[in-house]
Amino acid sequence: MFYTKELEIMQKAGIIRKKQIYPSSLLDYASNDYLGLSTHHSLLQQAYLKLSSYPYHSPIASQAINGYHPIHEEFEEFLKNYFGFMSATLFGSGFLANLALFETLVRKGDVIFVDELYHASGKLSAKLLHSQVVFFSHNNILDLKDKIEKTPCKNRRLIAIEGVYSMDGDLAKKEFYTLAHHYDALLIIDEAHSSGVLGDNLKGYLDYYNLPVTPNIVKMGTLSKAYGSYGAFVLGEKSVVDFLFTKAKSSIYTTAPSLFDIALAHCNLTYIAQNTASLLVQLKEQKEALSPLIHTQSQLAILPYTSQKQMLLHTHFLLDQGYLIGSIRKPTSQTPRIRISLNIKNNKKQSQKLCKILQNFDK
Repeated sequence: MFYTKELEIMQKAGIIRKKQIYPSSLLDYASNDYLGLSTHHSLLQQAYLKLSSYPYHSPIASQAINGYHPIHEEFEEFLKNYFGFMSATLFGSGFLANLALFETLVRKGDVIFVDELYHASGKLSAKLLHSQVVFFSHNNILDLKDKIEKTPCKNRRLIAIEGVYSMDGDLAKKEFYTLAHHYDALLIIDEAHSSGVLGDNLKGYLDYYNLPVTPNIVKMGTLSKAYGSYGAFVLGEKSVVDFLFTKAKSSIYTTAPSLFDIALAHCNLTYIAQNTASLLVQLKEQKEALSPLIHTQSQLAILPYTSQKQMLLHTHFLLDQGYLIGSIRKPTSQTPRIRISLNIKNNKKQSQKLCKILQNFDK
């Protein structure tokens, strides 16, 4: 049979993946549903009513043909105004958006400098760039500066970071913004895990550090995670976004993003904009609940393990206690770890109880 040997090896290593449906009664500390919007049925109804007012409800073609719909256009306008960028374009997923950014924006003579822990979708694209991609040590400003100085570049420089790193929970440093300006580099910020939860206005990296939008900033955000839908967007200077839309294969050669998902994302972001203050309080409560064990600036609390077996035993124990927790291992992460995704579907007392259980674990 095909691939049976490979599957046997993966089974022995404990890294085989299986589909599983978990009971809804479990307390969710595994998903990326940071703001709990997956449970807001009123927003679901709003999106349905918004879409049902149009003569057709499905994307009928690529955006480059006639798949671009008023729902797409309205949401792009909202995104531009909300985040303060000149231009916006939509993608079917964050994976597709990252493929587009790397494959399209890095041209002949360009060099892109990428954090070594950047998302797999960016790394996949980077493989096609060969000598045009340089990886720097994670979140290390000095290493990036050293590599920029030592790497010949005939044309543009680009830097790719994440606002929050999904497997470590740490924030990209403010100095990347300054360094990008110093070297006149385009700064790509993957905000999948930061937009919607980071900053006084929940708008991500720039908001958190109180930094202005400038022409060299490219923001990629997903419409899943905090935004409770599906799809992705890229924001930037008009010339950058126009070029991306014109050349990106992962936009041109695929059907336009789902109209319902975009309508739902629009409703969800409108809700966030109107309820930012109360959402901030709830997000802060979740982090405070875990503070006796770990201080985290993001909604991701990471507990590293030396033993994968021990980590799996602990996650199974937590499951028996009613807590669904993310257990991360190779190839997603080089070392085993428990990843706790804090979301406001859970209350502070539930998170405090989880903290006490975790404090008693021997890792």
